[in-house]
Amino acid sequence: MRDRTRRSVAFALALALLASPWRPAAAQTIANPDLFAKSLTVAQEAVEQYGLYDNSEELARVNRIGYELAQHSEFQKFPFTFGLVDVPVPNAFALPGGQIFVTRGMLDLGLDDDMLANVLGHEIAHVTLEHYLRMKRKATLMSVLGNLLVAGILVGEANSNNRTRDEAPYDPRVGRDPGGDLIQGAAAASLILSELLLRSHSREHEDESDKEGQRLAASAGYDPDGARRLWEKMESRAPQFKQYGYWQTHPFAVERSKAAGARKGTWKVQTGKSADDYRRRTQAVLTNYLASHRPTEGETAFLKSAALTAWPQGKTAEEYRLEKLHRQRDQEMAKPLLSRDYGAVVRAYRDEMKELKALDPGSDLLRTLQADIDDLESKRKELFRRAVEVLDGGVYETSFLEAFLSNFPDASQVPEVALALGDAYSRLGNQTDGVTQYLAAFQSGPDTAEGKRARTGLRNLTPNLKELSALQQLIDQNDDPELKRLAADRLAQVVKSYEDVANGAEYLRRFPEGPHVPAVMDRLNSLADNLYGEVVLYQSVGDDVKAIERINKILTHAPLSPAAEKLRDRAQIPTEKAG
Repeated sequence: MRDRTRRSVAFALALALLASPWRPAAAQTIANPDLFAKSLTVAQEAVEQYGLYDNSEELARVNRIGYELAQHSEFQKFPFTFGLVDVPVPNAFALPGGQIFVTRGMLDLGLDDDMLANVLGHEIAHVTLEHYLRMKRKATLMSVLGNLLVAGILVGEANSNNRTRDEAPYDPRVGRDPGGDLIQGAAAASLILSELLLRSHSREHEDESDKEGQRLAASAGYDPDGARRLWEKMESRAPQFKQYGYWQTHPFAVERSKAAGARKGTWKVQTGKSADDYRRRTQAVLTNYLASHRPTEGETAFLKSAALTAWPQGKTAEEYRLEKLHRQRDQEMAKPLLSRDYGAVVRAYRDEMKELKALDPGSDLLRTLQADIDDLESKRKELFRRAVEVLDGGVYETSFLEAFLSNFPDASQVPEVALALGDAYSRLGNQTDGVTQYLAAFQSGPDTAEGKRARTGLRNLTPNLKELSALQQLIDQNDDPELKRLAADRLAQVVKSYEDVANGAEYLRRFPEGPHVPAVMDRLNSLADNLYGEVVLYQSVGDDVKAIERINKILTHAPLSPAAEKLRDRAQIPTEKAG
């Protein structure tokens, strides 16, 4: 009854807001610094775990639309931030402290602005409606937020504290599962992120967020029917998403699509309003938090990056922009001379200059950045003669070859360097990157001695390749039909028998729409299940180190597998440490 009353009040409030004239959102605050700090820690873990998706145009689009919606939410407890993570699974997730992430896989669907607005509105709604307070697994999620990397997590049956070892459930592969073993560190963080990224909310929460997300979209000038069209796009690709477990993490697809279509006429699409003032104040809140608290180095970098994307112009933004570039430059300059990647630093500078010119063509910072670029280009030019001498000498490290290709991509020595780098990667057991460089050597100079050697080497190597991504690269090239045929035959053989979960995960990351996704997923799930059995086995003999190693493999490389689902189902916080 209490939830029904709350929904009635929320609906009445929504109608009142719809009828009232638009006004700028009130100033944001950080109403609960403790919860914000915990969410910030997990946000930084998400970045560390998954990596940022480096796409400045999409990041700018997500922030533009996200803040246009957020200013209509009337939510003042936390500042919203929007980021991208490099995850092939199409998804988005929100932390209680206002941090919202969209995956690369979601953006790869080719969403228009109306669809993306409804995705972001949905995640904003999870925060504003404070669904974390009513999650079935709230105790686990919030306790882990409170004890992240300190208390750890128990992996065992929910009532394992009341069971003796002899009474533990029997696993026919490994015997009885004792339960109750503590895992810590990266494994605990992996479980948290899996919970946030891959677990669905209840039907009620999803419906509430869908509805509120559509309202926010319409208020900001976007078509709420984008929600229905998004679901239609999802359903058209349902077979592939089923392999990824998408419908497991986003249930009730048909019902939600129909509901979104039925609601689309509820709200009149309003004229969009600038969110510039709201974004400035968001940046100010984040900056003030930095000044008044002591976040870790990683959290500080996350906050400064979020403050920069919240409002990417002005004095504070320029300060953070220059600091970020100088940090990258100084890290590179600290490396040995021949391993310095001036090319990557110059590209980062040019990307920032391009963005800044579009935002503020008269910015004084542009001159500073150009001066830095001129200095870096001078150093890169000076390095070339020395690098060629070292290359001719034939004694060098892998990092030198990597830097050479980045620093001098148009040099006549590229086929030679690519071939040498392919050899180096192969010796290190990195078949995928080795094949990438052999292909580069062949394709950049097919008639050179190096190109011919690379082609011959690839034909000899292919029948014995084990890495799925390496084989798919060879199938996708069209310069050598015989090589393509050899790779296709080998991949058809290996895809059902590969032995390492990381191998399958890398294929899914690089080729999320590849022709072998279903077979790769089937094998990946089977390997993850074997690892799960080993987890139970090692727990039963008290070898927590090996158990944690396998837990990490499952959660890192097979997060959507039934084995990962079982791990999340069994995760709990030690009662005496939950606080």
